Amino acid sequence: MPAIPSSLLEPVWVEFAALLPTRGEFHPDHPLGCHRRRIPDRVVFEHLVDALVHGSGYERIASGRCSDSTMRRRLKEWSRAGIAEQVHRVALAAYDRIIGLRLADIPTDGCITKAPCGGDKAGPSPVDRRKGGLKRSVATEGAGVPLGVVSAGANRHDSPLLGPTLQAATTQVGPHWPKGITVHLDAGYDSQVTRSLLDELGLHGEIARKGVPAPVQVGKRWVAERTHAWMNGYGKLRRCTDRDAKIVDFFLHLAATFVTVRALIREARTRYRWPSRPTTRRLK
Repeated sequence: MPAIPSSLLEPVWVEFAALLPTRGEFHPDHPLGCHRRRIPDRVVFEHLVDALVHGSGYERIASGRCSDSTMRRRLKEWSRAGIAEQVHRVALAAYDRIIGLRLADIPTDGCITKAPCGGDKAGPSPVDRRKGGLKRSVATEGAGVPLGVVSAGANRHDSPLLGPTLQAATTQVGPHWPKGITVHLDAGYDSQVTRSLLDELGLHGEIARKGVPAPVQVGKRWVAERTHAWMNGYGKLRRCTDRDAKIVDFFLHLAATFVTVRALIREARTRYRWPSRPTTRRLK
């Protein structure tokens, strides 16, 4: 059984493959021109998706079709090229064109997960006895589609990550934002620094007050919590064992792409008809 439904995997792979450089079956500089054939990108991509979903080490995901060293080499190459970020940008553009991004409200929140192997984006977790942890800050649109994703050590506070997260969202969506955007935040952002930042960016802020009980269901920021739950469905995000910052961000944006495309298919199936349209909300 595939780790990702084919109706979800195929559209992501088509856009992913379009961004990869064209290469022949053999390396053109090889003196004999007949060395071992290059593993197809599709095979490596499927193995990396398995690693993303299950969160297992590359040695466990490796098979006779693709070794763990090949996965690491190709992953390093793709992460340096920013392929996952570009695919996520394409997915957001497709969602905006077909469904429409709800940009009037931008819920933003952080989430702490495990990073037991340390690395560039790991830090002592304040909620896990100072074990290695990863902080993920995500800005979503009104329905929970992830727009901007930023990673940092678990010991980083949410408030300083707000600016980079909103900047990442602007980069992924584009400069054409509607007027009167409201950013929905929890009490962790309740400070004058946050309000000054929002004023500088020309954004409104709806921030929960410190010390005042405010159930998450009352406001519109609950969708950010749901988006974190969606992203935590991927094992590589729940327990990140990669140490390279570029690779960490690669998997974050790849997971955000799958979340976006899944939301797109679920919304589109009730509005449009196409030959491979899923007949149920459970994608196959």
